Amino acid sequence: MVLASVALRRAAPLLRPCLPLRSPAAAVSNLSRQIGTRPRSSLHLPSASTTCRNTVGSYGTSSILRASKAPFSARWNSSNGKDPSTSVTSPSSQLPAKKPFSIRPYMALSRIDKPIGSWLLYWPCAWSLTLAAHTLAVPLPSLLFNLTIFAAGAFVMRGAGCTINDMWDSKMDRMVSRTASRPLAARDITYLQAWTFLGLQLSVGLGVLLQLNYYSILLGASSLGVVIIYPLMKRITYWPQFVLGLAFNWGALLGWAALSAPPAWSTVLPLYAGSICWTLVYDTIYAHQDKRDDVSAGVKSTALLFGDYSRPVLTTFSVGFLALLAKSVATTGPLLPSSLALLTTGHPFFLAALATAGAHLAWQIKTVDFERRPDCWTKFVSNQYLGLIIWIGLFLDYLVQVWWSESEEQEIEEGGEATIARA
Repeated sequence: MVLASVALRRAAPLLRPCLPLRSPAAAVSNLSRQIGTRPRSSLHLPSASTTCRNTVGSYGTSSILRASKAPFSARWNSSNGKDPSTSVTSPSSQLPAKKPFSIRPYMALSRIDKPIGSWLLYWPCAWSLTLAAHTLAVPLPSLLFNLTIFAAGAFVMRGAGCTINDMWDSKMDRMVSRTASRPLAARDITYLQAWTFLGLQLSVGLGVLLQLNYYSILLGASSLGVVIIYPLMKRITYWPQFVLGLAFNWGALLGWAALSAPPAWSTVLPLYAGSICWTLVYDTIYAHQDKRDDVSAGVKSTALLFGDYSRPVLTTFSVGFLALLAKSVATTGPLLPSSLALLTTGHPFFLAALATAGAHLAWQIKTVDFERRPDCWTKFVSNQYLGLIIWIGLFLDYLVQVWWSESEEQEIEEGGEATIARA
């Protein structure tokens, strides 16, 4: 009771305007009766002034409750297990608490939960590697090793690209409903933490790149500049998807160089250009998800540029994609370069895959509803299967070539042994 008296004397200047207190002891008794006779949901300080309640709640009530040691304190603790002093807001409780470490924001930053980007980055690498292996008669173990290396690189570098993108776009992401929950936009992590994570990603990516030859290391490192400037392009041009295509399809150049440096430019450049056309198709569909928010956020895209003409424009890019891929594969023949005859004789599975990919693109462009986000996302994600279809065609042609070469070698060996036996 002595402690309560002291606390109330200190709070008297705050209580005097609206609490008719006769003595500290009477105040404590009155407060105890109110709390003891009212349900918890109706608990309030004995005053008619909201201003006074707020003032006492901020400065005096916590001290009174802690000092009184009245019987109602035990009853409150037994009901919910909480100290009543912790239910009162104080200046110290308003300070931001240090968040415990969690790996979830970093997983979201690198889009581990959405592997579609890694697949779209990987397929041009796989096409180039498989086409080079077919042309150069590379052994199957060597091809499989390089396919694995490039898969790891695509996974890591796609994550690094997402980190760079979010560091550039965190302010704009807060203005777009679909991206407002990204870690930097939502302030789940700081920029320093993002820089540290990016350094880790780039270090792992460098470790993967060092598995390749020196020419490929330099060629791969030269793509980093395009990766860095891509997010900036959204602010200054309606063609950021084209810049994304330059960065995302660098593997079309790098894959061949990993097996034979320098690459066959007459083959890889059409492959690279065709892959850029493909990126313009799928990323324009992707950009249609955010076109309304992009206008208010000041973000530019081909979705806004093409507008109602998106279908015919994307159809044109799709035809360019298919034609340039056919041109690339046709240049690999030593006898009939750039001819349809080579495609039908040397790459029949690829030709079938190309026709299937064309049908897939026609389905995407004809059926996509540019006004529905879920449908745009579905069509965008389906492009991972389009890339797989083309790679399967190239890989089957390669396996046929490997089998044919081994059969010829076996016939030569058997013929030589028969000649020796007759001699």
